[in-house]
Amino acid sequence: MCKLIRLQQLNNWLETVLADKDYKIAPASADASFRRYFRVSLADETYIAMDAPPPQEDCTPFVKVADLFLKAGLNVPKIVAKDIENGFLLLSDLGDTTFLSALQTPNGMAVAADLYRDASQALIKMQLASQPNVLPSYDEALLTREMQLFPDWYVAKHLNMTLTEQQQAVLNKTFTLLNQNILAQSKVYVHRDYHSRNLMVQSGSHDLGVLDFQDAVYGPITYDLVSLLKDAYIGWDEDQILDWAVRYWQSAKKAGLPVPDDVADFYRDFEWMGAQRHIKVLGIFARLYHRDGKDGYLKDMPLVMDYLRRVCDRYIELKPMLRLLDQLAGVELKAGYTF
Repeated sequence: MCKLIRLQQLNNWLETVLADKDYKIAPASADASFRRYFRVSLADETYIAMDAPPPQEDCTPFVKVADLFLKAGLNVPKIVAKDIENGFLLLSDLGDTTFLSALQTPNGMAVAADLYRDASQALIKMQLASQPNVLPSYDEALLTREMQLFPDWYVAKHLNMTLTEQQQAVLNKTFTLLNQNILAQSKVYVHRDYHSRNLMVQSGSHDLGVLDFQDAVYGPITYDLVSLLKDAYIGWDEDQILDWAVRYWQSAKKAGLPVPDDVADFYRDFEWMGAQRHIKVLGIFARLYHRDGKDGYLKDMPLVMDYLRRVCDRYIELKPMLRLLDQLAGVELKAGYTF
């Protein structure tokens, strides 16, 4: 009933904003948050209406980051009209062809190299615009709070398991090790969800549209590249991931971004950043299912877990975490989960 009321309120606002023009409204995309998006079709153009119901959502960060990224040269939605107090935005429409849907077409493999090159170039453009004290800091407290979703939601809720003191100690030590590496990395603007569902392919253009940036922060330079190349929704061979990562590193270095001089150091940072993100994402996906009733993310858990296990297997410091994951896998099998 609440959603119907919100939709009516949105329509009332649109009637005012669009000056009584005839329009049709239809759902445009789903979201993991409380936000909803609708495509608003007029006779000669379309817009996207965002419904971000207060107090669960706040449009202010979206508006701020949209302006920031637009000035950086990114192709982000332009804000046509806004009602911050009531949580409504009217945005320019970047179409409905996501990076992911383009990759999943019969021609997907043929265009993959171009798409990932375009995404890397857009990322570098965003990072070059970075300034401190503009966006919230991706600090140790936030990094740890994100990883804590793993024991709170994946272990306790999804596996219905309580960690032993020894297992908890392993987890704490892993969190500390990852934070030490991540906090030592150079800092830039971080989109935080720079992946195939939030990048939009533009017809006849290499200028990918960029969405869902409202949680942007100032933090580690490898984070968004991990989101892009170790995507929860589409997997690539490790050799391909390495190739694209090295190509990004070469371009970033040439552009003057503060990446390590040695590509091996850069790739280690990339992998350790990935471990933090994948620990977090497993917790988020579990929470989306158990708290919010969204089971669509369960099928993506195995790929995320595979990313995490591979990294933990490669670095001796993270081997204890791999053994913990093995122990959790035994619990998971006994519980009979199938994805």
